[in-house]
Amino acid sequence: MAANTMNSNERKILATTCFGHFMSHFNMLMFPALVLPLMGKYGMDLSHVLALSFWMYLFFGLTALPWGMVSDRIGAKPLLLLFYTGAGLCGLAAGFLVDSPGAFSLCLAGVGIFSGIYHPAGLGLISRGISKMSMALGYNGMAGNAGLAAAPILAGVINHFYGIQMAFIFLGCLNLLGTVIMLFLPLIEPARNEKTESQGSMRLMLGFAILCICMMLGGIAYRTVTVILPSYLELRNPALLDWISRLQWMPASRNVAATALSSSVFVVGMFGQFLGGLAAERFEPRRGYLIFHMLALPMALAMAYTTDVSLLLITMGYILFLLGMQPIENTLVAKFTPDKLRHSAYGAKFILTFGVGAVAVHLVGWIKEAWSLPAVFVAMAMVSLAIVLFILLLMRVTRKISA
Repeated sequence: MAANTMNSNERKILATTCFGHFMSHFNMLMFPALVLPLMGKYGMDLSHVLALSFWMYLFFGLTALPWGMVSDRIGAKPLLLLFYTGAGLCGLAAGFLVDSPGAFSLCLAGVGIFSGIYHPAGLGLISRGISKMSMALGYNGMAGNAGLAAAPILAGVINHFYGIQMAFIFLGCLNLLGTVIMLFLPLIEPARNEKTESQGSMRLMLGFAILCICMMLGGIAYRTVTVILPSYLELRNPALLDWISRLQWMPASRNVAATALSSSVFVVGMFGQFLGGLAAERFEPRRGYLIFHMLALPMALAMAYTTDVSLLLITMGYILFLLGMQPIENTLVAKFTPDKLRHSAYGAKFILTFGVGAVAVHLVGWIKEAWSLPAVFVAMAMVSLAIVLFILLLMRVTRKISA
């Protein structure tokens, strides 16, 4: 395994960044799992409750570029420490202020601001500090998917037994554990290579610009599916949820059963991240990037027309490829950008992926009101088609550049 070939400092970098990736996605996935309970608590409809999270998702993305620029100047270590501490305190505040929708939304925004640190700081650190970069990105992606998988089921179970407030207090405490890890697991940041390759620089810049369009569209698809999935599975899987909720070892709650299904989907996504890292390490990453998105397209469309077990299996396939392409995409970002601007490059990626992707929160509500909830996945299939076309353009523009 690639982890066994790393030196001591590379293993520390991987351990620190893997927990960071776990937490950054865990922070973003607690809220969607609690949307239906919050609807009951506040007496609001789905679109209004989703809107409470808009600033969290927006700042999670919009702050990525400035955090990346700061990381290029002062390093990733102090920013990762700030990430854990800031997100932890905001998570605790969200728990204590959950009775006020306005204050709760403000606390969620704080969680988004500090969670926005991770991707530019953490991925930049991996790309600069670990020799087997693509495989390390795959492992890191698996940790992020573990956060995606753990958040819905833990949120559902904690809410069932202790309430919404305790779910967010738990979120805050888990983030603060990262502060302890940073203090007791010191790592050495690699020295920067200040030289920038000039050969083919215009093609590299154009290639990165096209890649940014792909990443922006992918961010819309990603945020849409993560925001809507627990609720969608609860509404579209009546027979399956009834069966699961009757199991003796499961709490008798359809919401807990739906969050368990969401978690199982993201566990499959972990395997996709491993496949993506392996593909980027062994094969030409642009071709793998195209194949993963081509395979995701028909599955997005099928999610609009299926229910129960069929929907669950197709959703697993969609997430496998939608999330599995991420190590490939992150490898391409590193290949198309200079070392001295690496954190900023990842910041640019995530301001597009998560910042622009935050419009998905309103997009879901608008499509649901105008057509129906399943129509959201027809729109996601169209987004996948656009990504495929732009990847083909990327391959043509950068065909003379090795990646």
